[in-house]
Amino acid sequence: MLDPNAALDRLDHAIARAKALGADAADGVYFGDMSSSVHVRLGALEDIGRSEAEEIGIRVFIGHQSANVSSSDLSAAALAAAAERAVAMAREAPEDRYAGLAPAERLTRGPWAVLDIDDGADIAVEALRARALAAEDAARAVEGVSNSQGASASTGRAVYALATSHGFAGAYSGSSYGVSASIIAGTGDAMQRDYAYHSARHDADLDAPEAVGRLAGERAVARLSPAKLATGAMPVVFDPRVAGSLIGHFAGAISGSAITRGTSFLKDSLGQDIFPRGLSIVDDPLRVRGLRSRPFDGEGLPTARTRLVDGGRLTGWLLDSASARQLGSSPSGHASRGVSGPPGVSTSNLYMEAGAQSRKALIADIRRGVLVTELIGQGVNAVTGDYSRGAAGFLIEDGEIAGPVAEITVAGNLKSMFLNLTPADDLVFRYAVNAPTLRIEGMTVAGA
Repeated sequence: MLDPNAALDRLDHAIARAKALGADAADGVYFGDMSSSVHVRLGALEDIGRSEAEEIGIRVFIGHQSANVSSSDLSAAALAAAAERAVAMAREAPEDRYAGLAPAERLTRGPWAVLDIDDGADIAVEALRARALAAEDAARAVEGVSNSQGASASTGRAVYALATSHGFAGAYSGSSYGVSASIIAGTGDAMQRDYAYHSARHDADLDAPEAVGRLAGERAVARLSPAKLATGAMPVVFDPRVAGSLIGHFAGAISGSAITRGTSFLKDSLGQDIFPRGLSIVDDPLRVRGLRSRPFDGEGLPTARTRLVDGGRLTGWLLDSASARQLGSSPSGHASRGVSGPPGVSTSNLYMEAGAQSRKALIADIRRGVLVTELIGQGVNAVTGDYSRGAAGFLIEDGEIAGPVAEITVAGNLKSMFLNLTPADDLVFRYAVNAPTLRIEGMTVAGA
């Protein structure tokens, strides 16, 4: 895997070759990744994985025609040939009047924020094996656990570099560490499965494998002997494990591509209150050690902490340069670029701000409701906002969490769900998308 400076050198040569062949503009992206993982089951080693990959993508423009070519061969000859193919393809491509590099005057020149996303550590495979075993041993020690689907530990490092023909060049590296366990409790037809995992940028920030395994075991045991639930309308409470998925649906609905195509249930909601007043959703690409922190976006534009929802009001769209041109707006600094195509958009460290009341207070007045801890399936219509997903979790009765429930469906419409949502105060930054416990009134729960 190349270091950031070497990656930028390769990109500069490829871009120069494309320009020499007649391209009006060009950019290039490098992505290199190496990772190791160990999986164990029932105390025995099942798999050791090691992967290393690197690839460069070259995008060229001839007027409003463009093409993209990628190559995993990074030799000078191979990159020159890739540039030649890209130029030839661009000459045959249809015109797209919105395509092009980001506005030169908006490029970030650095110095960039220190994000501390690479700790430089090198974890040996034997240490990963010890972590996986420790996680599984802790899980299997929980009373009621009967079997294991295994435990894993991993480490990785990635380098990302971007260069353009109009003056941007930047690169950064990031490290990653993880530990997980998937555990079974009970026997026969009464078996239940659950899991736990944790990921971190710095090895020192990773949860102890014993804690991860123990949590997986306790979660599996807590799901034993689930009850059926009669169909009805009731409050649904989303545990932080799954609450972030609702924020993910929101982010998808405000992407530039969804807005320009008219395929978003929020397409007419800019500037309107779509959540309760006082509630805010923030995207923070500059969080130190954040799982998705980045100093610049996929087009070389600066990144910044942004309130996508401010006091309940939708403040803007997630726009790359092409969708911004189509909408007569400005790019938002959320472009995301891979090696095999033009930029799209993505959020970074996305979260809903915490509410004012505790989780216990949030459910205290619920006579009958459901706490959802697992969601199943992808029953979300991005055009209409209709929402229907399989779920499992726990019954809430008279303000207390009661026994487990399974094989239920929770349904509603995301527009209504967003407006009838109340967050608790238990926000923890544990995933790439985070939310506190969320209570939503008036959802339909379908059971047996």
